[in-house]
Amino acid sequence: MKADIHPDNYRLVAFKDMSNDDVFITKSTVNAKETIEVDGVEYPLIKLEISRTSHPFYTGKSKLVDTAGRIDKFKNKYAKFKK
Repeated sequence: MKADIHPDNYRLVAFKDMSNDDVFITKSTVNAKETIEVDGVEYPLIKLEISRTSHPFYTGKSKLVDTAGRIDKFKNKYAKFKK
């Protein structure tokens, strides 16, 4: 292995899933602008849109997100090619 290629500024960071407010703490080198207090200790905060507690693969719940009727538009566009 190459020497001196890994960062040495690992610290505990709180990651918060914004879809279900789940917070988990792990070591990271990511820069954070916000902080959060968890169990009386202040940690740098990184906000996530999706994590292991809200991802359909891990939760077993799948949901179809149809933004602006894209699926309907697709079906209508290619309906004329059906035989």
